[in-house]
Amino acid sequence: MEQSIQFDEELIKRYNQTGPRYTSYPTAVQFDESFGIDDYKQAASRSNETGRGLSLYFHIPFCDTVCFFCACSKVWTRDRSKTTPYLGHLFKEIEMQSKLFDSSRKVEQLHWGGGTPTFINLDEMQQLMDKTRQHFNLYDDDTGEYSIEIDPREANRETVTLLRELGFNRMSLGVQDFDERVQKAVNRIQTQEQTFEVLDAARDTGFMSVNVDLIYGLPLQTETGFIKTLDRVLESEPDRFSIFNYAHMPTMFPTQKKMNEADMPSADEKLAILHSATERLLEAGYVYIGMDHFAKPDDELAIAQRDETLYRNFQGYSTHAECDLVGMGATSISLINNTYAQNRKTLNEYYEAIEAGDLAVFRGVQLTEDDELRRDVITRLISHFHLNFAKIDAQWNIRFKEYFAAELANLKPMVEDGLITMNEADIYVTAKGRLLIRNICMVFDAYLKSGTTNRFSKVI
Repeated sequence: MEQSIQFDEELIKRYNQTGPRYTSYPTAVQFDESFGIDDYKQAASRSNETGRGLSLYFHIPFCDTVCFFCACSKVWTRDRSKTTPYLGHLFKEIEMQSKLFDSSRKVEQLHWGGGTPTFINLDEMQQLMDKTRQHFNLYDDDTGEYSIEIDPREANRETVTLLRELGFNRMSLGVQDFDERVQKAVNRIQTQEQTFEVLDAARDTGFMSVNVDLIYGLPLQTETGFIKTLDRVLESEPDRFSIFNYAHMPTMFPTQKKMNEADMPSADEKLAILHSATERLLEAGYVYIGMDHFAKPDDELAIAQRDETLYRNFQGYSTHAECDLVGMGATSISLINNTYAQNRKTLNEYYEAIEAGDLAVFRGVQLTEDDELRRDVITRLISHFHLNFAKIDAQWNIRFKEYFAAELANLKPMVEDGLITMNEADIYVTAKGRLLIRNICMVFDAYLKSGTTNRFSKVI
C-alpha cells in the first residue's frame, strides 16, 4: 500500500474538531464503577480459554520535575524514597495478577511507562524485571516487543546498558524541542548532549528500535525553530518519530496553567510547523504510519501496516494484535477479553486497595458485541487506512452495508471532499485523508452521536 500523506490546509482547518485518539473503543469516558474486581477476574478466566499471548504494562508515575505541558498521570517529587513503597505494592500486584493467567501464556509485549520509568534506580529496575520474570512467562531473546519510555535527563549510558541486559529492545525517547526558550517556558530543560548520549547508547547496545517524541504547539515555538530541532535529531536517523500536537486543556490538567497562553503559537503557525515537519520527514525517507507517527520503510510498524497486521492500543501502534493487555500500577488500564479495567488513580487509593489483599481495579466496561464490532472497524481504519466489508462480514456474521447504512451515508461528504474513496467492497483512506483519520473513525463511534467531544483534543 502507498504510505504517504497530502497536506490540504483548507480541509484540515474545516475538519479540525475535537475527538478521541482511539487508543481504546469505547474510550475511557465510558468506563463505569459498576464494573469491578469480580468482572475483571471473570474476564481473565475467559481469556485463558483463548491461549492468546499477554501484553504487560507497568506504570511508574514519578517525575523529578513537572513538564507544564504534560497530560500524563504522574506524581511530581524529588523524594526518591517514594519508589520503595510503590514498588512493594506493585510487586504484590504482579503476584496477584499472575495467578489469574495461565503460566503457559507468553508475554509478547512489555512496556514501562510513566511518569518517568527511569526515575527508579538501577537496582530497582533489576528487581522489577526479576519479579516480572518470576511470575510471568517472558522471552529470553528478542522475540517479544519489550519497550520503555525514557526521559534523557533521568538516564545515561549505564542506564541504557542495564535496560538492554534486562531484555528491553525498544525505547521511546522524549525530546519535545531543543530550543532553550521553549524548554524554559515548559519547564523541561534538556540538553542535546543528554539526549544523544542515550540515543547513541541505545544503538551501541543493540536496541532494535528507537522512537523520538517531538511536540508542536508549545509556547514560543516557531516553524523555523521546530525544524531546527527536527533536523538535528534526523542526523541520528532514529527508527521512528512521534510528532505530537500539544493539546491545551488547562481545566483538565492544571499544570498547563503555568504556561503563558499569549506565547502559544497561532493555529496557522501550528499548521505551518506540522506541514514543514511532515515534508521534512517524507523527504528523509520516512513513511506516515498514522496518528502522529512516522517510521522508516523497513521498520516493523511500516511492514505491518502494509501487511494489514498493524494494531493500536494504549501504548500506540503495535505489531502484536492478538494479546490481552494486563496493566499494573496506579491508574493503569487493562484490556482483557472483552473488557477494559482501570486501577485506582492516586497512590494512597492504590496502596489501600493492594493492602486489602485484592486487585486495585475500580472501574471499567464490558464491551457489547456492537462495541467489539465497532472497535474492529475503527482499529482497521486507523491502522491500515483500509476497510474491506467482506472481512468484517465474515468476522462478525453481519452484512456491513446494511448494519452500517447510516454510517456509510454519513461518509459521503468525506468522499466528496476526497478524504476517502468508497466502492461496493472497500473504504480506502486517501493521502489527503490520513491526517484526518480520527474524523473518519468518529463516524463509526456510537457514543459520539448523542454526546459531546469537549473532553478530547483537536484532531490536528
